[in-house]
Amino acid sequence: MDRVARLASQKAVVIFSKSSCCMCHAIKRLFYEQGVSPAIYELDEDPRGKEMEWALVRLGCSNPSVPAVFVGGKLVGSANTVMTLHLNGSLKKLLKDAGALWL
Repeated sequence: MDRVARLASQKAVVIFSKSSCCMCHAIKRLFYEQGVSPAIYELDEDPRGKEMEWALVRLGCSNPSVPAVFVGGKLVGSANTVMTLHLNGSLKKLLKDAGALWL
């Protein structure tokens, strides 16, 4: 749990992902297209990935626990939440407030 919290606060946008997850790929792409360069942690490529995945579940990430997106060190949520924020226009403001976007 401490490792997830520490990693989540090291950059304006942090995504916990799995390399084989299509929704994770879509969310990463969304951030890149917004001009954001997130820190990405591929849980299936990390020796402590399972441990981090359980920590994400305990933090409130539903099943599946990835993608789990943190903005400004705070858990935003999964793909559904991020897409909702993007479609209603509030994701950009969130990213600007966190210092991930300057435009």
